[in-house]
Amino acid sequence: MYPIEIVQPMKNDLTSVGFNELTTAAAVDHAIENSKGTMVMVVNSVCGCAAGNMRPGVKKSLEHSVVPNELYTVFAGFDTEATNQARKYFLPYPPSSPSIAVFHNGALVHFLERHHIEGATADMISDNLKAAYDEFCK
Repeated sequence: MYPIEIVQPMKNDLTSVGFNELTTAAAVDHAIENSKGTMVMVVNSVCGCAAGNMRPGVKKSLEHSVVPNELYTVFAGFDTEATNQARKYFLPYPPSSPSIAVFHNGALVHFLERHHIEGATADMISDNLKAAYDEFCK
């Protein structure tokens, strides 16, 4: 587990643009099971691809004309209970940090694994998410 002094600025990177931080399994269950419309769940992490590509891409995707009505994040390696619970909803995808899940009415409809994020630019991630928003944010 990482010290909070290291993790907090990375958490703030998403919460400052409207993401709700989930830190317990019960909070994850509540968010997903009560979701109405389209929701994004970001598995944040300390890795370089999260800082350089994933978080900037996610934030840029929110500048689109159509966006999810619910935004959540868990932090791998820090909020372990919440992250492990979120990953249960991502099946059949294996655990991946960072990753981005798009749900529609509580069902997983789009997923970006680490291998989709590593080596991708923030613009590529943003464009991928915008296409998902166009399809599912109706």
